[in-house]
Amino acid sequence: MVTYTAPIVSASIVFVILAIFLFVPWLIYTYRKYGYLTISTMIVTFSFIFYFLSALFLVLLPLPATRDTCSMQPPDTAYYSLVPFTFVKNTFENSGIVFSQPSTYALILKQPSFFQALFNFLLLLPFGVYLRYFLQSKRYWKKAFVYGFALTLFYEITQVTGIYGIYNCPYRIFDVDDLLLNSTGALVGFFLAPIALSIFPSKQSVQQKAIQLAALDETRPLTQLFAILVDVLLIKVSWSFTFGLFITNGVLEFLYKSVLLFAIFFVLPTIWSGNTIGTRFMRFRIVSNGRKNKSMFKRFVAIYVTYFVYSVFDTLNKVNLDIDSPYYVFKVSISLGSFMIMVGITLMLIIHILIVVLSKGKRRFYFDEVADVYATKK
Repeated sequence: MVTYTAPIVSASIVFVILAIFLFVPWLIYTYRKYGYLTISTMIVTFSFIFYFLSALFLVLLPLPATRDTCSMQPPDTAYYSLVPFTFVKNTFENSGIVFSQPSTYALILKQPSFFQALFNFLLLLPFGVYLRYFLQSKRYWKKAFVYGFALTLFYEITQVTGIYGIYNCPYRIFDVDDLLLNSTGALVGFFLAPIALSIFPSKQSVQQKAIQLAALDETRPLTQLFAILVDVLLIKVSWSFTFGLFITNGVLEFLYKSVLLFAIFFVLPTIWSGNTIGTRFMRFRIVSNGRKNKSMFKRFVAIYVTYFVYSVFDTLNKVNLDIDSPYYVFKVSISLGSFMIMVGITLMLIIHILIVVLSKGKRRFYFDEVADVYATKK
């Protein structure tokens, strides 16, 4: 059992790391494609990544302890099995199964070759399900078989080449039965896919909903929030990969980020038809019901005040004094009070965001409310 669970655990660890780095780019991609963020496509996409990693690790792991795998094998080691249906012969040979005696059929469950063949069949069964989701129509079953065959051929070549020369001898054989069973599993999965996919909206329904939202000119609160996060992330990354590499001065960091906040949330939307970098990514813009410059400035001030207040109390919380200092008790009180205020601000923002998101467009974020602006895709 460890032979199967250990690769899946390894795949889980790698998947979590990949998901962290891919989550934001994927959100941008799916929103730009459909015009809104869909949970169903997220589940399908990320589960496919996890499945692919698990299948790959099950095929390749565990890796040999040394690159010199030739020294671990006898000279007459066979690296190929080119006779089809050898697994059938191995399953029934010396198994004690007698076709005229049904009571002996249960003995097949004790044959390692049977379980190995079953595993190879099931390995690409989910791949066929994913192919049906991506290809949509059952008339593409030939493509599904070809894709399944190509994937299992990639696995077999990877094994027989010692992962393309990393090991000087193969540590697993090239088996034609694996090609047949894997490809068949993918094809069966393709035809059984509607059973599993019935719980998810089809790609056509997702696209239809995107068309409806575009006609309504509706920009959801999560989309607007994500645009803000993109802008803020760009500011943080800009500092971290420029001055932040060799400057640790908190005042300079505060001034740098303040200037960029002013540029992104006031200057850019004023001269760029209500767009920031984040809104441009998310394909909407900010428009006002009054004077554009005044409204954009109010919106910037509302965003900046939150950052300014939080930064001030964060700085007070980080002040260090020696324990022997006569002001140490005063410092502890200031730090505790600052920390509590920061927690309060964070909770208020979270509650505010939840209220706006759950209102389904009936409420606006506080900075948009203050500035009397709204989002449009036109």
